[in-house]
Amino acid sequence: MNRLIKHGAAVVLALSAATHGAYAARGQDDRPNQDQVVQDGIAVKPLKRNSIGGVWRDIAAPEEAINQQSAQQYLALMSKAKQEGALVPESDPRVQRLRAIAKRIIPNTARWNPDAQQWKWQVNLLQSGEVNAFCMPGGRIAFYTGIIDKLRLTDDEIAAVMGHEIAHALREHGRDRQSKATATGLASQLGGAALSAWLGVDVRGATNAAGQLLVLKFSRDEEREADLVGLDIAARSGYDPRAGVVLWNKMAALNQSGAPIELLSTHPGGGERIEQIENHMNVLLPLYARSKGTSVDRLPPYRSNVAQR
Repeated sequence: MNRLIKHGAAVVLALSAATHGAYAARGQDDRPNQDQVVQDGIAVKPLKRNSIGGVWRDIAAPEEAINQQSAQQYLALMSKAKQEGALVPESDPRVQRLRAIAKRIIPNTARWNPDAQQWKWQVNLLQSGEVNAFCMPGGRIAFYTGIIDKLRLTDDEIAAVMGHEIAHALREHGRDRQSKATATGLASQLGGAALSAWLGVDVRGATNAAGQLLVLKFSRDEEREADLVGLDIAARSGYDPRAGVVLWNKMAALNQSGAPIELLSTHPGGGERIEQIENHMNVLLPLYARSKGTSVDRLPPYRSNVAQR
């Protein structure tokens, strides 16, 4: 048992040292909750495109290549959905509703990434019971009918979801995650090989598993950032940020059974997200009130629908 404990401690130490070395090779410490800046009252990690130089930047695909790949994947997905009758037509009121909300949100995106002004934005709706939505790099958005119907989303709540997904694209989380996954994978392999040789026991599986947990941690940090940036965008566009609290309460009600353990999930727990959103209402609500030409103390209570069970 003592030997197993020592092996486990050595795994963690080796992975931490190797991962730190990979970050140091980039000329900066890019671990979670480091290098944050405060923009519009929200702590975010600055976009790294112009600060990452040398070989490391080449590990992740160049931005132009990512955008081209995204465009091709989105087109392929929409084409396949159309062939299968799952692409909701443009004339459908639900599609028009989504596009009207996006039209209000998009002008407020460039403050979080200037490149958004040149993005070729697209918004589509897919017929599926899945409770999901996404925004690919370059502003390619898709909602599933399941998230709208099962949660009975109001426009404010759709704006919260849309803002969140757009925020992932604006803050380049996909590219950032690719870089981090590459760093963690290299660190896991190097640390695992060295530790296995030292101990005389193959522990590469353990170091790889530990590396995956680090990537999940990074992902949860990105989700927290997307929550707040998304609500900032929505609030500036005239959508009530209090919808974010209601949205996650609805999600919690829908996922009462079978919810994943937070440590192994790419998403923070609903309670944690709600607390973070509420802690930033002093920043978000004034933006919303200003968009409505009023003050925070004159805002009416937020009204929502009750999620279907």
